[in-house]
Amino acid sequence: MAEPVTLTEVDGGAFVELRLTAPPRNILDGAALDGVVATARRAGACRSARALLLCADGPAFSAGASVPEHRRAEAAGMLARFHAAIRALCDVDLPIVAAVRGACLGGGLELVLPATRIHAHPDARFGQPEIRLGALAPVASLLLPRRIGQARAEQLLLSGRVVDAHAAEHLGLVTVVEEDPEAGARAWIREALVPHSASSLRLACRAARAGERRDLDDLLPALERLYVDELSPTHDAEEGVDAFLAKRPPRWENR
Repeated sequence: MAEPVTLTEVDGGAFVELRLTAPPRNILDGAALDGVVATARRAGACRSARALLLCADGPAFSAGASVPEHRRAEAAGMLARFHAAIRALCDVDLPIVAAVRGACLGGGLELVLPATRIHAHPDARFGQPEIRLGALAPVASLLLPRRIGQARAEQLLLSGRVVDAHAAEHLGLVTVVEEDPEAGARAWIREALVPHSASSLRLACRAARAGERRDLDDLLPALERLYVDELSPTHDAEEGVDAFLAKRPPRWENR
């Protein structure tokens, strides 16, 4: 079986590319999340790297985390793996630049929220649709308000609305919309980051993310417990997953 995530050194190690390689949807199941952790750690060991480029094979960046793994029996393990992946990316101490095509939803969007820049193809779509499954998005609840402001973040988190690339750019979520987001991301890295000292850039990145890391360390565990201890045991959280898998409208009982 092919690896769901790969790491490549680009331009002799001037930057590294972390690529999701399970098209067409690049679902972030347990194997993919473990792959993100492993490749992020390898990226951190590349001392000459000035940036980490996040990209994906196929028509979609990622349609999100595995829905079956949201079930009550698996939710705790899924969240622990997902949050380990987010922490691993942030711990690399490299500017993160994301190149997005197609769907970037749920866990897919959460994966790029730590990014310094997001380059998006015009066909890209962004959203946190967890509420449609009777669920919530712990990482996005912390990082999305940092990126686009509290009120705009709540509108996406609480409605489950999916927006196109230009709307995401207007919200401040996407940095630039272009026909070849990977080429644009690489060009920006080469122009803006590669001329700098790799060691100084890592320390500057750590300083710039001090508040974000504090939130992940102090607040994310509480949101994980909220999901596992309070949301997951409810009827509607399980019903949301069942309805999605059965491709039918959910029958909420508000409990």
